[in-house]
Amino acid sequence: MKLFFVVNEARFFISHRLALGLTAIARGDDVWVITAPNTGEEKLAHYGFKHVSVPLTRSGFTLLQEIAAYRALKKVYRQEKPDLVHHVTIKPVIYGSLAARAAKVAAVVNAVPGLGFVFSRRGLRAAGLRMLVNTLYRFAFANINMRVIFQNSEDQREFVGLGIVRREQTVLIRGSGVDLDAYDPCSEPDAPPVFVLVARMLSDKGVVEFAQAAELVKRQYPDWRFLLAGDIDPGNPAALSRAQLNNLQEEHGVEWIGYQSDMPELMANSHVVCLPTYREGLPKTLLEASAAQRAMIATDIAGCREVITSGVNGLLVPPRTVEPLAQAMLQLGADPALRQRLARAAREKAEAVFAVEDVVDHTFRVYDELLATCLPR
Repeated sequence: MKLFFVVNEARFFISHRLALGLTAIARGDDVWVITAPNTGEEKLAHYGFKHVSVPLTRSGFTLLQEIAAYRALKKVYRQEKPDLVHHVTIKPVIYGSLAARAAKVAAVVNAVPGLGFVFSRRGLRAAGLRMLVNTLYRFAFANINMRVIFQNSEDQREFVGLGIVRREQTVLIRGSGVDLDAYDPCSEPDAPPVFVLVARMLSDKGVVEFAQAAELVKRQYPDWRFLLAGDIDPGNPAALSRAQLNNLQEEHGVEWIGYQSDMPELMANSHVVCLPTYREGLPKTLLEASAAQRAMIATDIAGCREVITSGVNGLLVPPRTVEPLAQAMLQLGADPALRQRLARAAREKAEAVFAVEDVVDHTFRVYDELLATCLPR
């Protein structure tokens, strides 16, 4: 089949959907990746993907830009006539679904990886924006030849309960999976505890709470280390600036080490992986920590609860809080036996539930079942 993946950024496709795309190529499919320009697309040809740039923006809302994105997608779909399109994240899902309907694309798969910034913000403006996005989702999902993939059961129930999508259209696939073979479930390093937060440097990822909790812990254990691993993301409304991150280092004693390309090595050199995020679909960071056999601390929210059972393979703490996060850090940092017990259970769950091969197989079953029910164009 001719298969289109539509995502905001090529880098995201490579980090989260590469195994899916490579499997499609291995099956003999003609695989295209549609992204915004200047997002790392030069690497796509190396893997054998065809690429088209369209004017997608990840954040902000300018009517002319949004119309341009919709028209560009509709033009590509009409010219190239894909058999199936797979949209990922809010704007590709909404504009891509509408464009696919206009272009009479036979089958559409929409992945809602997380409800993100729009759903984690507070206040009247955020509430109004959520109403708008929900209305657009409802209109975009009014297509019989469509499946909507959710990464956690709570988001799935919320969308169905709000009448945004019909239950029979939904599928639960827990995350993008993790390559278990890439992670050696090795022993902890013989050093004072190292806590690492792996994420884009956004306030919504709990970066500030992590830094503030680290300061509390370092009053008792000054030799414990707290790492922020991730790049700044100027295109996101919740982005922290370089100056803010430097200030967190100076005030709270954390270490911002920037983007890390070798995640297995980073995990192997750490003791505890933390993600005090406000809202997630199903965080890849926690899947990688599980595969690396590391204990985890995360917030008690949808998405994180899909990975962590508190006290079994990690600890869950309330979101947007500092004291409980610091207490969890103290508990795991001071108790190597507890860390190791949680870590072993984390690896076992990764092997049972989150292997990338299983995620890819499940996704292709969705493709095949949807295509089998489609009427000829």
